Amino acid sequence: MNWDQVEGRWTEMKGKARASWGELTDDELTQIGGKKDQLVGKLQQKYGLEREEAERRADDWANKL
Repeated sequence: MNWDQVEGRWTEMKGKARASWGELTDDELTQIGGKKDQLVGKLQQKYGLEREEAERRADDWANKL
């Protein structure tokens, strides 16, 4: 699934994102709103990932949807 689709269906996708990244709160997931750059930033912040690794994980997650 591409990021435009993820963003358009974010209400449905939030539960899947929560299952994948339990450290993210419901408020943070709402703030992210399906935007890749927002998700990558939160993954970096919460999990201490480098930007490239956070982007890879976000893309891997979206591609599995």
